[in-house]
Amino acid sequence: MTLERSVLAFAGFMVLVSVALTVWVSPYFVWLTVFVGFNMFQSAFTGLCPAASVLKRLGFKPACSI
Repeated sequence: MTLERSVLAFAGFMVLVSVALTVWVSPYFVWLTVFVGFNMFQSAFTGLCPAASVLKRLGFKPACSI
């Protein structure tokens, strides 16, 4: 799995987990969803993604460019 797909999978997983926690544990977990969404938004403009940095250190490789 490439780095880019791993970041998307991780973001989707975090959104699903935060929604489940919001429903079953506490409504304050909605802020985790907001945090994930904000990180995705700022990453689109700045190119900085904390999750990508961590996943890259774990050994995920970026996709080949054409």
